Amino acid sequence: MTAMVYTWLAVAIVMGIVEGVTYAMVSIWFSGGAVAAMIAALLGLNFKVQLVCFVVVSAILLACLRPLAKKKGIQKPLPTNVHRMIGMVGIVTEDIDNIAATGAVKLSGVEWSARTRDGHKVPAGDRVKVVAIDGVKVIVEPVAVLAKV
Repeated sequence: MTAMVYTWLAVAIVMGIVEGVTYAMVSIWFSGGAVAAMIAALLGLNFKVQLVCFVVVSAILLACLRPLAKKKGIQKPLPTNVHRMIGMVGIVTEDIDNIAATGAVKLSGVEWSARTRDGHKVPAGDRVKVVAIDGVKVIVEPVAVLAKV
């Protein structure tokens, strides 16, 4: 085997490692191109042909498979920690008054300081929905109570 076979093998391995570290769905396609160039080297083709194989196969893989892999493979990250609270409904435990800087809401058994987005007051006992997080405070809006039929 020639030194170029080992060189292309090393390029393929390094690109695979880079993809494993970054998970950007870019380097893996260059790894495929390096494998194609390694096959060209095994067939005894000269360096220019190997380089063309590397560039062409990498470009084809990148152009054709990356959009498909991004669409199918990478999931939308799940909200974690405090951001998972956005959309939750809780009960006001202390009247919410932005001007007086008062208000608390109980969410999943934990009491949070609360403010309203538009500044209107919300009495204790009302249900509210979390629409944002501002530091250690939840920003809420009242939940409309549906009339029973």
